[in-house]
Amino acid sequence: MQYLSLLIPIAYLGILLGSMATFSYLYRQRQVTKKLRLAPYFGPHTTRNIYLSLLHLPDNDPSGTVKVPDSVLRAALLARAVEDIHRIMEVRTRKPALAQLLQRGVVGDEIFQRLARAEQELEVELKDVVAEANALAPGWGQTIFQSAGEMAQNKVLRDKLEKIKATIPKEKGAWEAQRERARKELEGEAAAGGATSGQTPSATDRGGKTTSSDDDAVIVETPAAEVTPAAEVVPAAGGGGAKHRKRKGKK
Repeated sequence: MQYLSLLIPIAYLGILLGSMATFSYLYRQRQVTKKLRLAPYFGPHTTRNIYLSLLHLPDNDPSGTVKVPDSVLRAALLARAVEDIHRIMEVRTRKPALAQLLQRGVVGDEIFQRLARAEQELEVELKDVVAEANALAPGWGQTIFQSAGEMAQNKVLRDKLEKIKATIPKEKGAWEAQRERARKELEGEAAAGGATSGQTPSATDRGGKTTSSDDDAVIVETPAAEVTPAAEVVPAAGGGGAKHRKRKGKK
């Protein structure tokens, strides 16, 4: 009876643990299947396919093709590394933005899962490139991505220069049109200034003075009516008496 009473809880725990393990296994399998059904984030890796095709060519092809030189393999592997650098830069640029959009609920979880899977595939790809580089040339795996990064930056700069060169004709036409408008405006102002320079403006002030002005000089004409008052004129004859009376009157 004692063993029977112990078997019941043990069986219960066994059934519970077994159901939980089964559920966990099925859930993981379902998640893996769902991830495998997701479309790849990046397109086909053309440079990797080219390198693998060159690497696995037979030494003695029936068509008479000789073995691929190591220089060609190195160039193909370097092109593969450059493509990997471009994809790494794209993942690093888009991942923070997608994480923020996912937290806000703007995008679904599927896009972020595709990006995460692409990042994992890139990690495996980088290890494979380093191994292939060391196989072609010992120690090359430590510097191959440095060279690939420089080539990728050079390609980005060349693309920017090409875009700038494509806009040169349009910018040149706009500049020519603006210069032509400015030239016409200056010619119109010069013509207007020449038409008004031959006229001499004249004005009459409040005291009856007529002022005529020119570009080089100003002439002021005083009418003859304006004379010195007689009271202020001291005659020369009479000498001191007149002067004395004038001074006395002033005092």
